[in-house]
Formats: sequence, structure tokens, C-alpha cells
Amino acid sequence: MLLQDKTVVVTGGNSGIGEAIVLAVAAQGANVVVDFVAHPEETSSLIAKVEAAGGHAIGVKADVSRPADLHTMIGKAVDSYGRLDVLINNAGIETRTSLLDTTEADFDKVVAVNLKSAFFATQIAAKQFISQGGGGLVLNISSVHEDWPMPGNIAYCVSKGGVRMLTRTAGVELGPHDIRVVNIAPGAVATPINASTEDDPAKMKQLEAAIPLQRMAQPSDIADVVAFLASGRARYMTATTVVIDGGIMQGSVGL
Repeated sequence: MLLQDKTVVVTGGNSGIGEAIVLAVAAQGANVVVDFVAHPEETSSLIAKVEAAGGHAIGVKADVSRPADLHTMIGKAVDSYGRLDVLINNAGIETRTSLLDTTEADFDKVVAVNLKSAFFATQIAAKQFISQGGGGLVLNISSVHEDWPMPGNIAYCVSKGGVRMLTRTAGVELGPHDIRVVNIAPGAVATPINASTEDDPAKMKQLEAAIPLQRMAQPSDIADVVAFLASGRARYMTATTVVIDGGIMQGSVGL
């Protein structure tokens, strides 16, 4: 297995892309720490699935926008499994508001969850990697909207643009410590964050027409790539973004 006995932390791990990542890395032998901030019953159900398949997972309730909670999360991973090997910064939110309508509270919340959390989780994980030795990996789940404007969702785009530059700069800074930082930029994925689109046949028809592969991604489409990137087979990749979008950035202007 590609991740046998590796310890992997997944933020926002009990739904959507995060849940699929947990299942994918556990299937490759990883010990998984599932971060969540709500719906503990979903976390318990996910852990039961992992264990039923012969894997190992624990849940940790942590608000990723709070660095103190991130310290607790990383500490729990090390206490439970002896070390940290991979951090996956997956937690994310959006407001679907324009520049003219976004409030200060909207902006602060999106940036705190999407960007501030990734920054400080990367910092905390990097210090753990250095102290234990042997290098490590940070995977950031960003979005095609780190580079592709999405009118009407500006705070989200700004936060994801920051994640892209965090990945590039942290990857350069941490390379001498054998710590890699890689960004994953999904396109449209069938998760709760896109439920309003999925519920509107006209919007779905427009979206699918804009995607060269003619379908919205499933969370497993992203998770399978994440599991590969987390393995030693992607050992020479850092400070870069892997786009998983079905070709939408090449096949359409912004939706």
C-alpha cells in the first residue's frame, strides 16, 4: 500500500472531498486523523467505515481558524500514532457574495477558514516534521478559482489565491528540510458546497456543457489523486499546483 503506517491529518474531513480523502488514504494503509467542527455523528460514521475496511482513524474536533485548535489537532495525531507524515488542508467555506455585497464578517470568516488555517496548520506541521526528522508533506486543497475569477464569490477567490501563493512560497522555504508543499485545484465537484447548482437542472446543464469531460467531478476523482500525491511516488513535486478540473479552465470562460 502506498501509505502504509503513515499518519495523515485531514482538516474538514467528515464530508465532501475531505471524507473521500479520508477513505482513499485509509485504503492505502494510512492512520488518519479526521478533523471536524460540526456533525460528530458523521465523523463517527466515517471512522466506522474506515475501521470496517481494516483501517485506522480517529476524530478530533478542532476549529481550524484557531491556531490553538490546530496545535491540539497536530498534537493528537502525534500522541495517537507517534508522528505526523502528511497534513491535508482541506477545510473550506464560501459566501457566494460579490465585492459590493461582501461584509467584513463574511470576508474575515472565509479568509480565516480557507487561508489563515492553511497558513498556521502548515507552520505547525512543518515544525513537527523538523523536530521528528525525515521530512514531510503538506497538501492544500485549493480551487481552480485560485487563478480563475468567479464573479459573485470574491472572498473565496481571494482566499484561494492566497493558498496558491502559500503553497509556492512555503514549498521553496521548506524544501531544504525535505518538506514538500503541493496544491490541488479541483474544478466543480459534487459536494455540499455545490448543492444549489446540482439542484438546478438549468445550471447543471450549463456547467456540464462547459466541462470538456461533460460531468461534474465526484469527490473520489479528487481523493484518488490526493492519495497518489501523498505517496512516495510523487516525491519530486513541490511548490506547485495540480489542477483536477475535467478541462473546464481550458474549455470555457468563467461561469
